[in-house]
Amino acid sequence: MKMEPKIESGPTIVERRTALIVACLASFVTPFMGSATNIALPSIGRQFQASALGLGWVATAYSLMAAMVLVPMGRAADIFGRKRIFLMGLSIHTLGSWLASFSPSMLLLLLARVIQGIGAAMIFSTGVAILTSVFPSGERGRVLGINVSSTYLGLTLGPTLGGALTHYFGWRSIFLFNSLIGLVAFAFALAGLRGEWAEARGEKMDFSGSLLYGLSLVLIIYGFSHLPVSLGFLLTAAGFICLLVFIWWETKVTSPLLNIQLFRQNRLFAFSNLAALIHYSATFGVGLLLSFYLQYIKDLTPRSAGFVLVAQPILMALFSPLAGRASDRIEPRLVASTGMALSSVGLFTLIFLDENSSLAAIVASLSFLGFGFALFSSPNTNAVMGSVERKFYGLASSTVATMRLVGQMMSLGIVMILFSLFIGHRPIEPDVYPAFLRSARAGFVVFSLLCGAGVAASLARGRRGNHF
Repeated sequence: MKMEPKIESGPTIVERRTALIVACLASFVTPFMGSATNIALPSIGRQFQASALGLGWVATAYSLMAAMVLVPMGRAADIFGRKRIFLMGLSIHTLGSWLASFSPSMLLLLLARVIQGIGAAMIFSTGVAILTSVFPSGERGRVLGINVSSTYLGLTLGPTLGGALTHYFGWRSIFLFNSLIGLVAFAFALAGLRGEWAEARGEKMDFSGSLLYGLSLVLIIYGFSHLPVSLGFLLTAAGFICLLVFIWWETKVTSPLLNIQLFRQNRLFAFSNLAALIHYSATFGVGLLLSFYLQYIKDLTPRSAGFVLVAQPILMALFSPLAGRASDRIEPRLVASTGMALSSVGLFTLIFLDENSSLAAIVASLSFLGFGFALFSSPNTNAVMGSVERKFYGLASSTVATMRLVGQMMSLGIVMILFSLFIGHRPIEPDVYPAFLRSARAGFVVFSLLCGAGVAASLARGRRGNHF
């Protein structure tokens, strides 16, 4: 039998499997934390007598902090070692979870969520990079598909398991459960990950660029969430100005945080990241719109609404490994573009949503979205990771994760803008239901158009191997 050649670091089969287990545990725990926390927000609000705005920050503080430090942590992982940053990230995320479980006030809970966000960024920026470093290119799509499936499993179990934990043991049990998984993942990683990967070792960390990057991202995301108010426009404009200054700085500094040439000269890398940004911007807000629709218009309980919405992540979890394996044999851009086209179909069918729409029709639309997302996500990640040199694996991994987080926040921002235009500051009550339905249909129109444009961006990336 022909022996498989070892990759540069020479990992054994056991070490590869350990890396996959650890990466999957980490990929499960972060989305589980986000979706389970959303279910627990009403209970948190009752205990701390928190406002809706305060509860919104419990969710936002985590994502915003993660988005701020993702790319800097990816660069740090390439310089100082991916395993080192990964282990630090697991430790920090677990510490934040533990602190959140014992928080006596909203202020300390928000601080714990910020700590969790920093840890999550370190995990996001290194998990995929470690898998890409350990497994040969011929197996990369398969293992990335399994890893993506773990992410969707976390999204699937978050509302159900998180709801059960909150119901029987209180909201603090969610954070304790999360810290236990973090400890298990840390123990596996410490015992089983023998090598270290730092192909950019010796290069300098660009702290000025990191500050500019974080500031621009905060201003854009925070400003976008306040549109169409004038303050939102000012903050968003200031964020884009900071982003332009950051890009200029990165072209001048000797050891940049983000190698701008990757976007200028690497077509596959640039358009794959653009496709990810568009896809998440076009799909993430669907869950919020349908959650409101099912509970307000269809008068379902939160548990029943959750059972309807779970159709999408279940399909994502089931088919992501198959899609990843397919991208090892077929051009990733073709698999990913097909997935985005199916997502477009699912979004288009939701444009016709009204008070008489059947639950079966909604599940069918969600099935298109779930299957489309499965076909898109892991092949697209495979295309990004396969388009760069080994010394950029951490940076590439963090860039993809940043596109996901920014896209998710932009998607929610689009929903908030439409609510502001169609509903205003009125609570969603029966007399407002027609206005809500108009805003939801407008959202699905915007999302389907965005997704259609994303198909073009996905196809424009070019073939694998011709990216320079």
